[in-house]
Amino acid sequence: MPGTSGISRRSLFAGSAVGTAAALLPTAAATAAPKPEPGATAKSGTESAAGGASYRAAYHFTVPDQWKNDPQRPVWIDGEYHYYYLYNADYFTGAVGTAWRLATTKDLVSFTDRGVAAPKDTTPNGDLWSGSAVVDTGNTAGFGAGAVVVLVTMSPGDGTNNQAQFLYYSTDGGLTFTNYRTDPVLPNPGVADFRDPKVIRDEDRDRWVMTLAENDKIGFYHSDDLKSWTYVSGFVHGGIGVLECPDLFRITADDGTVKWVLGASANGKGSGLPNTYAYWTGSFDGTTFTADARDPRWLDHGWDWYGAVTFEKRGASGAVDAAARYAIGWVNNWDYANTTPTIDCDGFNGTDSIVREITLKKASDNTYYLASQPVAGLDSYVSRTVNLGDVTVDGTKVLDYTGISYEVTTEITWSRLTGAGLQLRRSPDGGRHIDAGIYADYAFLNRRNTVNADTSGKWQESHTPFDPSAGTVKLRILVDRTSVEMFVDDGRYVHTSQVFPYLLDTRLALFTIGGSAVFRNTVIREFSV
Repeated sequence: MPGTSGISRRSLFAGSAVGTAAALLPTAAATAAPKPEPGATAKSGTESAAGGASYRAAYHFTVPDQWKNDPQRPVWIDGEYHYYYLYNADYFTGAVGTAWRLATTKDLVSFTDRGVAAPKDTTPNGDLWSGSAVVDTGNTAGFGAGAVVVLVTMSPGDGTNNQAQFLYYSTDGGLTFTNYRTDPVLPNPGVADFRDPKVIRDEDRDRWVMTLAENDKIGFYHSDDLKSWTYVSGFVHGGIGVLECPDLFRITADDGTVKWVLGASANGKGSGLPNTYAYWTGSFDGTTFTADARDPRWLDHGWDWYGAVTFEKRGASGAVDAAARYAIGWVNNWDYANTTPTIDCDGFNGTDSIVREITLKKASDNTYYLASQPVAGLDSYVSRTVNLGDVTVDGTKVLDYTGISYEVTTEITWSRLTGAGLQLRRSPDGGRHIDAGIYADYAFLNRRNTVNADTSGKWQESHTPFDPSAGTVKLRILVDRTSVEMFVDDGRYVHTSQVFPYLLDTRLALFTIGGSAVFRNTVIREFSV
């Protein structure tokens, strides 16, 4: 997937990455960590592999070394999820180009690295961009029943930026891939943006359906064999940048209604909207998607949940849950993709959000929205629990707890109040912190008072609607070394933002504005993954 409009993907990767984050570091930077062997499970701690201070996440997925960006939709193979992502082994040399690297997981919390599954630069078409993998159980493509088939964008870089869709296949359970041929299965019709194929199986009509990013349009294509594709319709929505990494799925709501959801990563910053995952609920007849409303909703309202994918929730038997899906996003933004202290301290640049479980809920106005909660598997990795019970606050109350990677949950209640929330990763002198909570008629996440990559100062605080007459709000906040994810109430609204607090900023405080509040059932959990 290229960067956002006006910035080319290749120009973002150009130049050496080492040292780009040096100004962010509070301590002397360590040398890059040694490259781990495939099959290793990455462990995080206070110290980096090179012996210095570490910014590697404690319980979020991070690339073992070098660079990662877009997640690719995980697929279920032999009792575990296969998670592919875009990986550049040459990031530190300044060389451009991504391959597909693989990690496997059974619980979506602990991942085992399997190395590069589909390498770059093995054909004249160069590197592999975003796409999607499917398990061809019916042998429609002729590579054998159960073959894993990938449709992926490649661009030969011949000066035309001619994006087209190519096919790779695997007959060893998705561990390694072979290119089908060097000419595309879906050539470019002569447009600039033509990428990120997302393929699903339409069982009702016994065919494959592809969604494709085509600037402000999502194109729909049909195929019987994954090799020949026919354009059938398009969904157009302008004003939120180039629609990238499209997504299409069916889900059953909490009231039993079945809806289709069309999603895409989009940049709505210019009009005061998020730069994350936009989605529409509606209907799909196998050819055309019809949205319930013109304007999209957003699956995240922070600044750093891009290139996100959703995928099937499966039980231990492999059965698909029709009423839920999972989702994962890249915790970064193309506006400042190369700026992170992990480069110098830990020898990598690439962190993902926690995997979420998403469900479809009916709102009081009879519309439908996706609600998110952290994946339940996280509960199995709790290493420490601090139960603070009910805490009454009037002003600012600094807690005895200190930590840099944790989850905090609380329900704030009040009778008269202007605002309330938490100061996360607070410095010893109280001058640096990340603020999360509610104020007047909105919930917010504010990173302005800590170190972060947004040097423009424009993208510091994210907002979502909030009704102050409720007199209560539930917050579940995941804090890690370089990210904060805030889930509000039932998870209708989520804020994910990248942050780089100094490692000595370990305090936690509760605050109120314009009155007092009780922070009920306040619990802190730490994780060991």
